[in-house]
Amino acid sequence: MSRFWSQTVRDLTPYVPGEQPKIANLIKLNTNEHPCPPSPRVLAAIRAELGDDGGRLRLYPAPNADLLKAAIARRYAVAPQQVFVGNGSDEVLAHIFMALLKHAAPILFPDITYSFYPVYCGLYGIKHRAVPLAADFSVNPDDYCGPANGGVILANPNAPTGRLLPLAAIERIAAANPDAVVVIDEAYIDFGGESAIPLTARHDNLLVVHTLSKSRSLAGLRVGYAIGHPDLIEALERVKNSFNSYPLDRLALVGAVAAIEDEDYFQAACQQVIASRERLTARLTTLGFAVLPSAANFIFARHPQHDADQLAQALRQRNIIVRHFKQPRIEQFLRITIGSEAECVALADALRDITG
Repeated sequence: MSRFWSQTVRDLTPYVPGEQPKIANLIKLNTNEHPCPPSPRVLAAIRAELGDDGGRLRLYPAPNADLLKAAIARRYAVAPQQVFVGNGSDEVLAHIFMALLKHAAPILFPDITYSFYPVYCGLYGIKHRAVPLAADFSVNPDDYCGPANGGVILANPNAPTGRLLPLAAIERIAAANPDAVVVIDEAYIDFGGESAIPLTARHDNLLVVHTLSKSRSLAGLRVGYAIGHPDLIEALERVKNSFNSYPLDRLALVGAVAAIEDEDYFQAACQQVIASRERLTARLTTLGFAVLPSAANFIFARHPQHDADQLAQALRQRNIIVRHFKQPRIEQFLRITIGSEAECVALADALRDITG
């Protein structure tokens, strides 16, 4: 700790990203990356943008990302003025916390959810209250429909549990909080849920966040977006243009447009992950694991006779890594990304050896 640090930095507990180890022949099932490559159209668009000599890279990208906003707007049948884009959904969320969730009353989110939420609260000095999940790790909508608050943010499907909140429950929460922003973080919605984006037409306090990192296989390109009422989007633009007017580079912009427009590839890739998830769930259930219902590209599982940390270490010895959260209530669970079918089979075989 340096004497030059501000008090804010001294008080921070930073987010810990998933490990990115450099291990040969690794089966990497810890950071929820898509097992499929991105659409071939993405690569073609990036090559075209580069040209023969890459000369366009000397030019700044479009600061307002109009072509990408238009592509997203077409995909979801909204107006471009209802779309905000940023450098991954983490940056989009950071701007949301600053622009829309910093009020006198505390914001609400589950006690077990995406661990970046409390980090943003610490960074921006936002009051918050962690609401306990139910015993089955589901979100109880009643917990978010009570007294006035500074806002609500819910990951749906939730992370790391993978549990899905029905669309009717989301609308109920939005309706119950007319004077606060309700943010639905849909990083994993394409793997088994129904997006709340259509609800933004009826609720001017509802903001829905997406990423291209998961279902579009573009974690390495860093593109995220939010859709909501133009007044909410304007607030985000004001923060963005006070922070970084060029958050997306030229290659990310054209690659993201191509990914959004290739609907057939997107749907096929999502269905592949869903099918693999159901097969892996069945295999682990046969091995005695308890697996929570998942609508994401991962599963959350525990074995009643085996310690989760020891399972994770035994898998690592076999060059397979999964995510283990050493947090109350979930310390006996492993979060396992749905990899390729071959990777899922290798994982199940390894766990059969370890637990047998």
